[in-house]
Amino acid sequence: MKMLMSKPWLKSPSFDLTFILLPSLISVFIAFIFADVLGSTTGVPLWAWLIFILGIDVSHVYSTLFRTYFNSNELKENKSILTLIPVVVWLIGVGLYSVNSMLFWRVLTYVAVFHFIRQQYGFLRLYCRGEDSNKKDRWLSALVVYLAALYPIIYWHSHQPRNFHWFIDGDFITGLPAVFSQIFGFLYLVVLVLYFANEIINAKNNKPFNIPKNAIVLGTAISWYVGIVHFNGDMTFTITNVVSHGIPYMALVWLYGERQKDKSDSPLILGKFSYKIFFSKFSIPLFLAVLLIFGFLEEGLWAGFVWREHLEAFGVLGQLPEITAKDTLSWLVPLLTLPQATHYVLDGFIWKLKDSDANWQKVLFGKRLGV
Repeated sequence: MKMLMSKPWLKSPSFDLTFILLPSLISVFIAFIFADVLGSTTGVPLWAWLIFILGIDVSHVYSTLFRTYFNSNELKENKSILTLIPVVVWLIGVGLYSVNSMLFWRVLTYVAVFHFIRQQYGFLRLYCRGEDSNKKDRWLSALVVYLAALYPIIYWHSHQPRNFHWFIDGDFITGLPAVFSQIFGFLYLVVLVLYFANEIINAKNNKPFNIPKNAIVLGTAISWYVGIVHFNGDMTFTITNVVSHGIPYMALVWLYGERQKDKSDSPLILGKFSYKIFFSKFSIPLFLAVLLIFGFLEEGLWAGFVWREHLEAFGVLGQLPEITAKDTLSWLVPLLTLPQATHYVLDGFIWKLKDSDANWQKVLFGKRLGV
């Protein structure tokens, strides 16, 4: 019981449930409660766009700054990779956009999908740390999380039209024969049954029931299915997709900063005192405000230069001239997407689970992760 109630949690049952585990289930609850209004919408109203896209989706990208560029030690120790990745990502983006703008968006879309799926797997592994499980348990839990996300994506590719897209219309390569989604659906169902049957068997054998791990599996399965397969609405997809991804990520970064604020060897670039300002018990609004400011500036530039949408929300930024020249867009669009593209790539380095000596694991858990 002691392991059940304390060891799996990243901070505490209340923190983890509120900010990491329940957001996906709450988003599904909202989708069903307002199904008559949201179930088949083809757009997102301004108020919802400000809350979910700007407030969560775009803003959460900038929380990576506190894990990387705003941390003086991280910046010093990983200067090469933190310098090279944005440059390389931007140059690749310029090359792709110069060849074909849709090619650029499609590559970015599939990288984003991979990033979203990997985050779910990452949280799964965090909640399995130190667990006395065999290879069968580990493989089943990993497989069920991957299929929980992949099946809806395969379904999306083979069932058109859908009233939503990831970034822009046509960014997914659709037209996949429906038989593929049927095969993946059957495989997913089999693995899901095997996973929960295995959990029941483990419980009967007196193995502790890992609540947060199973909450990740359940939340991933329900939110991805409901947002993409069950409903065919832009609003339902946006809510289930953004809430279940953005809020847990910001919570993890804030927890990392909160654990690190008293470490004299890991200050922000503005000094150790700044870490205490942003990550003290009552400073969450300040932490979120910084993310919102960055998100607001980015989306204002997008609105003014490229999309020409939601201009009324951005004041002077909405008065920026629209850019239509392909040569200019070929470097501007990759530049505007650079924060999120860099976020996707950096995430593959800064939260490495297999590196048991990583400083972030020592900060969060005080010792090796042992996954």
